[in-house]
Amino acid sequence: MLEDLETICFQIISNVGGARSSYIEAIQKAKHGDFSGAAECIKAGQEMFLAGHEVHFELIQKEARGEVVGSSLILIHAEDQLMSAEGFKIVAEEMIASYKRIAELEEKVGSK
Repeated sequence: MLEDLETICFQIISNVGGARSSYIEAIQKAKHGDFSGAAECIKAGQEMFLAGHEVHFELIQKEARGEVVGSSLILIHAEDQLMSAEGFKIVAEEMIASYKRIAELEEKVGSK
């Protein structure tokens, strides 16, 4: 079971790590005015995040059925990465919205 748990944890870590990278890339694209690229990165990140979240949810369901899931440092790390990626998404969305507002203001000022 420990090997299965490790595999599951690495699936979570891999997926949410990719999601976090996509969210960071989205911020960079928005910073340079590429808002459609930023939206694509957010969407790609969300898909990866959901894949990791689904794997994590399967563990929760197993435990709810009374199956022993166990705990390990790698599981704690996987859950930490899951929460971190979710936080990055929130920050990325806020930063993208801010960059959009800045771009809109610059357009208004430039058009006067």
